[in-house]
Amino acid sequence: MSVAFIHLKPYRRDVSHLEVGNLRACEGETMGDQTPFSALSNVWDKVKPFLAIVSLQFGYAGMYIISLVSLKQGMSNFILCTYRHVFATIVIAPFAFVLERKIRPKMTLPIFLRIVVLGFLEPVLDQNLYYLGMMKTTATYSSAFVNMLPAVTFILAMIFRLEKINLKKIYSVAKIIGTAITVVGAMVMTLYKGPIVDFIKSGGVAHHGNTTESADKHWVTGTIMLLGSILSWSSYFILQSFTLKMYAAELSLTAWICLMGTVENAGLSLIMVRGLSAWKLGWDSRLLAAAYSGIVCSGIAYYVQGVVIRERGPVFLTSFSPLCMIITAALGTFVLAEKVHLGSILGAIIIVSGLYTVVWGKSKDGRNLESDEKSKGLQELPITNNAKSINVNDSIDGAARIVKIPASNSPFSTRRT
Repeated sequence: MSVAFIHLKPYRRDVSHLEVGNLRACEGETMGDQTPFSALSNVWDKVKPFLAIVSLQFGYAGMYIISLVSLKQGMSNFILCTYRHVFATIVIAPFAFVLERKIRPKMTLPIFLRIVVLGFLEPVLDQNLYYLGMMKTTATYSSAFVNMLPAVTFILAMIFRLEKINLKKIYSVAKIIGTAITVVGAMVMTLYKGPIVDFIKSGGVAHHGNTTESADKHWVTGTIMLLGSILSWSSYFILQSFTLKMYAAELSLTAWICLMGTVENAGLSLIMVRGLSAWKLGWDSRLLAAAYSGIVCSGIAYYVQGVVIRERGPVFLTSFSPLCMIITAALGTFVLAEKVHLGSILGAIIIVSGLYTVVWGKSKDGRNLESDEKSKGLQELPITNNAKSINVNDSIDGAARIVKIPASNSPFSTRRT
Protein backbone atom coordinates (compact mmCIF):
# COMPACT_ATOMS: atom_id res chain seq x y z
CA MET A 1 0.00 0.00 0.00
CA SER A 2 1.45 3.32 -1.01
CA VAL A 3 1.49 6.06 1.60
CA ALA A 4 1.34 9.79 0.99
CA PHE A 5 3.42 12.14 3.14
CA ILE A 6 2.32 15.70 3.66
CA HIS A 7 4.51 18.13 5.55
CA LEU A 8 2.53 20.46 7.78
CA LYS A 9 3.80 23.91 8.74
CA PRO A 10 4.05 25.20 12.32
CA TYR A 11 0.62 26.87 12.12
CA ARG A 12 -0.80 23.46 12.74
CA ARG A 13 0.51 23.60 16.30
CA ASP A 14 -1.09 27.04 16.69
CA VAL A 15 -4.41 25.63 15.58
CA SER A 16 -4.16 22.96 18.24
CA HIS A 17 -3.58 25.67 20.85
CA LEU A 18 -6.66 27.46 19.59
CA GLU A 19 -8.64 24.27 19.82
CA VAL A 20 -7.46 23.71 23.37
CA GLY A 21 -8.35 27.30 24.19
CA ASN A 22 -11.81 26.85 22.77
CA LEU A 23 -12.31 23.70 24.79
CA ARG A 24 -11.24 25.50 27.95
CA ALA A 25 -13.54 28.38 27.13
CA CYS A 26 -16.44 25.97 26.68
CA GLU A 27 -15.59 24.36 29.99
CA GLY A 28 -15.48 27.79 31.59
CA GLU A 29 -18.89 28.64 30.19
CA THR A 30 -20.26 25.36 31.50
CA MET A 31 -18.82 26.02 34.93
CA GLY A 32 -20.10 29.58 34.81
CA ASP A 33 -23.62 28.41 34.17
CA GLN A 34 -23.77 26.70 37.55
CA THR A 35 -24.81 29.84 39.39
CA PRO A 36 -27.15 29.73 42.38
CA PHE A 37 -29.95 31.07 40.20
CA SER A 38 -29.45 28.39 37.54
CA ALA A 39 -29.18 25.68 40.19
CA LEU A 40 -32.43 26.90 41.76
CA SER A 41 -34.03 26.95 38.33
CA ASN A 42 -32.97 23.35 37.72
CA VAL A 43 -34.42 22.28 41.06
CA TRP A 44 -37.68 24.09 40.26
CA ASP A 45 -37.91 22.37 36.87
CA LYS A 46 -37.60 18.99 38.57
CA VAL A 47 -40.06 19.76 41.38
CA LYS A 48 -42.65 21.56 39.23
CA PRO A 49 -44.37 18.42 37.79
CA PHE A 50 -44.74 16.97 41.29
CA LEU A 51 -46.27 20.16 42.70
CA ALA A 52 -48.62 20.49 39.74
CA ILE A 53 -49.96 16.94 40.07
CA VAL A 54 -50.34 17.11 43.86
CA SER A 55 -52.22 20.42 43.56
CA LEU A 56 -54.41 18.82 40.93
CA GLN A 57 -55.34 16.02 43.33
CA PHE A 58 -56.44 18.61 45.90
CA GLY A 59 -58.62 20.16 43.20
CA TYR A 60 -60.20 16.80 42.37
CA ALA A 61 -60.88 16.11 46.06
CA GLY A 62 -62.79 19.38 46.38
CA MET A 63 -64.73 18.60 43.21
CA TYR A 64 -65.89 15.23 44.55
CA ILE A 65 -67.29 16.85 47.69
CA ILE A 66 -69.06 19.70 45.90
CA SER A 67 -70.37 17.53 43.07
CA LEU A 68 -71.72 14.94 45.50
CA VAL A 69 -73.71 17.63 47.29
CA SER A 70 -75.22 18.93 44.03
CA LEU A 71 -76.12 15.43 42.83
CA LYS A 72 -77.85 14.67 46.12
CA GLN A 73 -79.92 17.81 45.62
CA GLY A 74 -81.30 16.37 42.38
CA MET A 75 -78.99 17.73 39.70
CA SER A 76 -78.56 15.44 36.69
CA ASN A 77 -75.05 14.15 36.08
CA PHE A 78 -75.46 14.74 32.33
CA ILE A 79 -76.35 18.40 32.82
CA LEU A 80 -73.58 18.82 35.40
CA CYS A 81 -71.03 17.55 32.87
CA THR A 82 -72.43 19.89 30.21
CA TYR A 83 -72.27 23.02 32.37
CA ARG A 84 -68.87 21.94 33.64
CA HIS A 85 -67.36 22.14 30.19
CA VAL A 86 -69.24 25.31 29.31
CA PHE A 87 -67.41 27.07 32.15
CA ALA A 88 -64.12 25.40 31.16
CA THR A 89 -64.42 26.55 27.55
CA ILE A 90 -65.27 30.14 28.53
CA VAL A 91 -62.24 30.35 30.83
CA ILE A 92 -59.60 28.54 28.75
CA ALA A 93 -60.46 29.65 25.19
CA PRO A 94 -59.36 33.34 25.56
CA PHE A 95 -55.99 32.34 27.02
CA ALA A 96 -55.45 29.78 24.27
CA PHE A 97 -56.37 32.28 21.56
CA VAL A 98 -54.01 35.00 22.84
CA LEU A 99 -51.04 33.09 24.24
CA GLU A 100 -50.70 30.45 21.51
CA ARG A 101 -51.62 32.44 18.43
CA LYS A 102 -48.05 32.25 17.09
CA ILE A 103 -47.26 28.63 17.97
CA ARG A 104 -50.64 27.02 17.33
CA PRO A 105 -50.33 24.30 14.66
CA LYS A 106 -52.67 24.22 11.71
CA MET A 107 -55.88 22.30 12.33
CA THR A 108 -56.20 19.27 10.07
CA LEU A 109 -58.87 16.63 9.71
CA PRO A 110 -56.89 13.86 11.52
CA ILE A 111 -56.22 16.20 14.46
CA PHE A 112 -59.86 17.31 14.61
CA LEU A 113 -61.08 13.71 14.61
CA ARG A 114 -58.75 12.93 17.50
CA ILE A 115 -60.10 15.92 19.42
CA VAL A 116 -63.64 14.68 18.84
CA VAL A 117 -62.66 11.28 20.27
CA LEU A 118 -60.89 12.93 23.22
CA GLY A 119 -64.02 14.97 23.92
CA PHE A 120 -66.04 11.78 23.98
CA LEU A 121 -63.64 9.68 26.08
CA GLU A 122 -63.14 11.98 29.08
CA PRO A 123 -65.79 14.73 29.22
CA VAL A 124 -68.65 12.43 28.16
CA LEU A 125 -67.92 8.75 28.73
CA ASP A 126 -65.62 8.84 31.74
CA GLN A 127 -67.41 11.46 33.83
CA ASN A 128 -70.95 10.21 33.21
CA LEU A 129 -70.02 6.58 33.82
CA TYR A 130 -68.28 7.53 37.05
CA TYR A 131 -71.28 9.45 38.38
CA LEU A 132 -73.65 6.63 37.42
CA GLY A 133 -71.37 4.02 38.99
CA MET A 134 -71.09 6.07 42.17
CA MET A 135 -74.88 6.33 42.45
CA LYS A 136 -75.31 2.56 41.93
CA THR A 137 -72.63 1.62 44.50
CA THR A 138 -71.27 3.99 47.15
CA ALA A 139 -69.01 7.01 47.12
CA THR A 140 -66.35 5.15 49.14
CA TYR A 141 -66.28 2.21 46.77
CA SER A 142 -66.16 4.39 43.65
CA SER A 143 -63.40 6.64 44.98
CA ALA A 144 -61.31 3.59 45.87
CA PHE A 145 -61.96 2.10 42.44
CA VAL A 146 -60.31 5.13 40.81
CA ASN A 147 -57.00 3.84 42.16
CA MET A 148 -57.07 1.25 39.41
CA LEU A 149 -56.28 4.08 37.00
CA PRO A 150 -52.44 3.84 37.24
CA ALA A 151 -52.47 0.10 36.63
CA VAL A 152 -54.81 0.33 33.61
CA THR A 153 -52.84 3.26 32.17
CA PHE A 154 -49.56 1.42 32.69
CA ILE A 155 -50.89 -1.62 30.82
CA LEU A 156 -52.19 0.52 27.94
CA ALA A 157 -48.92 2.45 27.81
CA MET A 158 -47.01 -0.80 27.43
CA ILE A 159 -49.39 -1.95 24.69
CA PHE A 160 -48.92 1.29 22.74
CA ARG A 161 -45.17 1.34 23.51
CA LEU A 162 -45.25 4.56 25.49
CA GLU A 163 -43.54 2.78 28.36
CA LYS A 164 -40.42 0.71 27.82
CA ILE A 165 -39.96 -2.23 30.14
CA ASN A 166 -36.62 -3.91 30.60
CA LEU A 167 -36.76 -6.59 33.26
CA LYS A 168 -32.96 -6.46 33.52
CA LYS A 169 -33.17 -2.88 34.83
CA ILE A 170 -34.13 -2.29 38.43
CA TYR A 171 -36.12 0.88 37.65
CA SER A 172 -38.36 -0.98 35.19
CA VAL A 173 -39.06 -3.66 37.78
CA ALA A 174 -39.77 -0.91 40.31
CA LYS A 175 -42.49 0.56 38.08
CA ILE A 176 -44.20 -2.82 37.80
CA ILE A 177 -43.93 -3.57 41.52
CA GLY A 178 -45.08 -0.06 42.44
CA THR A 179 -48.16 -0.38 40.26
CA ALA A 180 -49.03 -3.71 41.86
CA ILE A 181 -48.53 -2.27 45.37
CA THR A 182 -50.84 0.64 44.53
CA VAL A 183 -53.59 -1.74 43.44
CA VAL A 184 -53.15 -3.82 46.61
CA GLY A 185 -53.46 -0.68 48.73
CA ALA A 186 -56.65 0.30 46.94
CA MET A 187 -58.11 -3.13 47.52
CA VAL A 188 -57.23 -2.98 51.22
CA MET A 189 -59.05 0.33 51.58
CA THR A 190 -62.08 -1.12 49.78
CA LEU A 191 -62.36 -4.61 51.27
CA TYR A 192 -61.05 -4.13 54.82
CA LYS A 193 -62.55 -1.62 57.24
CA GLY A 194 -61.38 -2.52 60.71
CA PRO A 195 -62.02 -0.49 63.84
CA ILE A 196 -62.70 3.25 63.76
CA VAL A 197 -59.75 5.52 64.49
CA ASP A 198 -60.80 8.84 66.02
CA PHE A 199 -58.37 11.60 65.20
CA ILE A 200 -60.88 14.22 66.31
CA LYS A 201 -63.57 13.63 68.92
CA SER A 202 -66.62 14.37 66.82
CA GLY A 203 -69.20 13.52 69.46
CA GLY A 204 -70.62 10.60 67.56
CA VAL A 205 -71.48 12.50 64.38
CA ALA A 206 -72.25 9.95 61.70
CA HIS A 207 -74.46 11.75 59.21
CA HIS A 208 -73.28 9.64 56.32
CA GLY A 209 -73.95 6.25 57.86
CA ASN A 210 -76.97 5.59 55.71
CA THR A 211 -74.96 5.96 52.53
CA THR A 212 -72.14 3.55 53.35
CA GLU A 213 -74.21 0.42 53.14
CA SER A 214 -77.35 0.04 51.07
CA ALA A 215 -79.08 -3.12 50.00
CA ASP A 216 -80.75 -1.66 46.93
CA LYS A 217 -77.50 -0.73 45.23
CA HIS A 218 -76.73 -2.55 42.01
CA TRP A 219 -73.12 -3.45 42.75
CA VAL A 220 -72.45 -5.49 39.61
CA THR A 221 -73.81 -2.84 37.25
CA GLY A 222 -72.08 -0.08 39.18
CA THR A 223 -68.74 -1.91 39.12
CA ILE A 224 -68.98 -2.41 35.36
CA MET A 225 -69.70 1.31 34.92
CA LEU A 226 -66.75 2.27 37.11
CA LEU A 227 -64.48 -0.07 35.19
CA GLY A 228 -65.66 1.51 31.94
CA SER A 229 -64.96 4.93 33.43
CA ILE A 230 -61.38 3.99 34.35
CA LEU A 231 -60.76 2.40 30.95
CA SER A 232 -62.08 5.49 29.20
CA TRP A 233 -59.97 7.82 31.35
CA SER A 234 -56.81 5.78 30.70
CA SER A 235 -57.53 5.71 26.97
CA TYR A 236 -57.93 9.48 27.08
CA PHE A 237 -54.44 9.90 28.55
CA ILE A 238 -52.91 7.62 25.92
CA LEU A 239 -54.64 9.35 23.00
CA GLN A 240 -53.79 12.76 24.45
CA SER A 241 -50.09 11.89 24.50
CA PHE A 242 -50.23 10.96 20.81
CA THR A 243 -52.29 14.04 19.91
CA LEU A 244 -49.83 16.40 21.60
CA LYS A 245 -47.14 15.19 19.22
CA MET A 246 -49.25 16.39 16.28
CA TYR A 247 -50.82 19.43 17.94
CA ALA A 248 -48.20 20.78 20.34
CA ALA A 249 -50.33 23.52 21.93
CA GLU A 250 -51.64 22.50 25.33
CA LEU A 251 -53.98 25.45 25.91
CA SER A 252 -55.52 25.25 22.45
CA LEU A 253 -55.96 21.50 22.72
CA THR A 254 -57.60 21.96 26.12
CA ALA A 255 -60.01 24.55 24.70
CA TRP A 256 -60.93 22.26 21.80
CA ILE A 257 -61.52 19.28 24.12
CA CYS A 258 -63.73 21.35 26.42
CA LEU A 259 -65.70 22.68 23.44
CA MET A 260 -66.21 19.18 22.02
CA GLY A 261 -67.17 17.94 25.48
CA THR A 262 -69.77 20.70 25.76
CA VAL A 263 -71.33 19.89 22.40
CA GLU A 264 -71.36 16.12 22.92
CA ASN A 265 -72.61 16.33 26.52
CA ALA A 266 -75.35 18.76 25.48
CA GLY A 267 -76.58 16.35 22.82
CA LEU A 268 -76.53 13.45 25.28
CA SER A 269 -78.32 15.52 27.94
CA LEU A 270 -81.12 16.45 25.56
CA ILE A 271 -81.68 12.75 24.95
CA MET A 272 -81.38 11.51 28.55
CA VAL A 273 -83.02 14.39 30.46
CA ARG A 274 -86.57 15.56 29.77
CA GLY A 275 -87.80 19.00 30.72
CA LEU A 276 -86.17 22.41 30.64
CA SER A 277 -86.48 22.88 34.40
CA ALA A 278 -83.53 20.54 34.94
CA TRP A 279 -81.25 23.05 33.16
CA LYS A 280 -81.94 25.89 35.61
CA LEU A 281 -79.07 27.07 37.79
CA GLY A 282 -79.44 29.17 40.91
CA TRP A 283 -77.06 30.65 43.43
CA ASP A 284 -76.61 27.30 45.11
CA SER A 285 -74.45 24.19 45.04
CA ARG A 286 -75.41 23.49 41.41
CA LEU A 287 -73.76 26.64 40.14
CA LEU A 288 -70.78 26.15 42.45
CA ALA A 289 -70.31 22.55 41.33
CA ALA A 290 -70.51 23.44 37.62
CA ALA A 291 -68.19 26.44 37.92
CA TYR A 292 -65.62 24.82 40.21
CA SER A 293 -65.43 21.51 38.35
CA GLY A 294 -65.35 23.27 34.99
CA ILE A 295 -62.64 25.82 35.78
CA VAL A 296 -60.43 23.74 38.08
CA CYS A 297 -61.00 20.11 37.13
CA SER A 298 -61.61 20.47 33.39
CA GLY A 299 -59.93 23.64 32.16
CA ILE A 300 -56.87 23.87 34.40
CA ALA A 301 -56.64 20.10 34.87
CA TYR A 302 -56.62 19.32 31.14
CA TYR A 303 -53.86 21.87 30.59
CA VAL A 304 -51.73 20.64 33.49
CA GLN A 305 -52.22 17.05 32.41
CA GLY A 306 -51.11 17.88 28.87
CA VAL A 307 -47.94 19.60 30.08
CA VAL A 308 -47.04 16.78 32.49
CA ILE A 309 -47.77 14.10 29.88
CA ARG A 310 -45.40 15.79 27.42
CA GLU A 311 -42.64 15.95 30.05
CA ARG A 312 -43.09 12.72 32.02
CA GLY A 313 -45.66 10.54 30.24
CA PRO A 314 -49.14 9.30 31.16
CA VAL A 315 -47.96 6.70 33.69
CA PHE A 316 -46.27 9.37 35.83
CA LEU A 317 -49.45 11.43 35.73
CA THR A 318 -51.82 8.68 36.80
CA SER A 319 -49.47 7.42 39.50
CA PHE A 320 -50.61 10.30 41.70
CA SER A 321 -54.34 9.57 41.42
CA PRO A 322 -54.42 7.53 44.69
CA LEU A 323 -53.50 10.70 46.56
CA CYS A 324 -56.94 12.10 45.74
CA MET A 325 -58.63 9.44 47.87
CA ILE A 326 -56.27 10.11 50.77
CA ILE A 327 -56.88 13.86 50.54
CA THR A 328 -60.62 13.30 50.32
CA ALA A 329 -60.52 11.08 53.42
CA ALA A 330 -58.52 13.73 55.28
CA LEU A 331 -60.92 16.52 54.26
CA GLY A 332 -63.86 14.36 55.26
CA THR A 333 -62.31 13.76 58.67
CA PHE A 334 -61.42 17.34 59.55
CA VAL A 335 -64.19 19.19 57.68
CA LEU A 336 -67.15 16.81 57.72
CA ALA A 337 -66.19 14.88 60.90
CA GLU A 338 -66.31 11.56 59.08
CA LYS A 339 -65.08 8.36 60.69
CA VAL A 340 -61.81 6.86 59.47
CA HIS A 341 -61.31 3.10 59.70
CA LEU A 342 -58.02 1.32 60.30
CA GLY A 343 -58.24 -0.29 56.86
CA SER A 344 -58.26 3.15 55.24
CA ILE A 345 -55.08 4.13 57.08
CA LEU A 346 -53.29 0.89 56.19
CA GLY A 347 -54.40 1.16 52.57
CA ALA A 348 -53.20 4.75 52.41
CA ILE A 349 -49.76 3.74 53.70
CA ILE A 350 -49.54 0.95 51.11
CA ILE A 351 -50.65 3.30 48.33
CA VAL A 352 -48.02 5.89 49.27
CA SER A 353 -45.37 3.15 49.26
CA GLY A 354 -46.40 2.00 45.81
CA LEU A 355 -46.58 5.58 44.59
CA TYR A 356 -43.04 6.29 45.80
CA THR A 357 -41.80 3.12 44.08
CA VAL A 358 -43.34 4.10 40.74
CA VAL A 359 -42.02 7.67 40.95
CA TRP A 360 -38.54 6.41 41.83
CA GLY A 361 -38.58 4.09 38.82
CA LYS A 362 -39.77 6.89 36.54
CA SER A 363 -37.06 9.26 37.81
CA LYS A 364 -34.34 6.68 37.19
CA ASP A 365 -35.79 5.95 33.79
CA GLY A 366 -35.72 9.64 32.88
CA ARG A 367 -32.12 10.05 34.04
CA ASN A 368 -30.98 7.09 31.97
CA LEU A 369 -32.70 8.50 28.87
CA GLU A 370 -31.03 11.88 29.41
CA SER A 371 -27.61 10.27 29.87
CA ASP A 372 -28.09 8.24 26.69
CA GLU A 373 -28.99 11.37 24.72
CA LYS A 374 -25.98 13.24 26.11
CA SER A 375 -23.63 10.36 25.30
CA LYS A 376 -24.91 10.27 21.75
CA GLY A 377 -24.48 14.02 21.41
CA LEU A 378 -20.89 13.90 22.68
CA GLN A 379 -19.76 11.31 20.17
CA GLU A 380 -17.24 12.70 17.65
CA LEU A 381 -17.05 11.61 14.07
CA PRO A 382 -13.55 10.49 12.91
CA ILE A 383 -11.80 12.33 10.11
CA THR A 384 -11.88 9.99 7.17
CA ASN A 385 -10.93 9.90 3.55
CA ASN A 386 -13.13 7.41 1.76
CA ALA A 387 -13.88 5.62 5.02
CA LYS A 388 -10.18 5.34 5.90
CA SER A 389 -8.79 7.07 8.96
CA ILE A 390 -5.96 9.59 8.93
CA ASN A 391 -3.18 8.78 11.35
CA VAL A 392 -1.09 11.59 12.82
CA ASN A 393 2.33 10.77 14.17
CA ASP A 394 2.49 12.84 17.37
CA SER A 395 5.92 11.53 18.32
CA ILE A 396 7.63 13.88 15.88
CA ASP A 397 8.45 17.29 17.31
CA GLY A 398 9.57 20.34 15.48
CA ALA A 399 8.15 22.52 12.79
CA ALA A 400 6.71 19.68 10.77
CA ARG A 401 4.61 16.67 11.48
CA ILE A 402 3.97 13.72 9.25
CA VAL A 403 0.43 12.69 8.47
CA LYS A 404 0.02 9.27 6.92
CA ILE A 405 -2.88 9.08 4.53
CA PRO A 406 -3.69 5.66 3.07
CA ALA A 407 -3.80 5.57 -0.69
CA SER A 408 -7.21 5.80 -2.26
CA ASN A 409 -8.57 4.63 -5.56
CA SER A 410 -10.48 7.86 -5.96
CA PRO A 411 -9.32 10.03 -8.88
CA PHE A 412 -9.43 13.04 -6.51
CA SER A 413 -6.82 11.63 -4.12
CA THR A 414 -3.79 13.65 -3.04
CA ARG A 415 -0.63 13.61 -5.07
CA ARG A 416 1.82 10.96 -3.95
CA THR A 417 5.53 11.80 -3.64
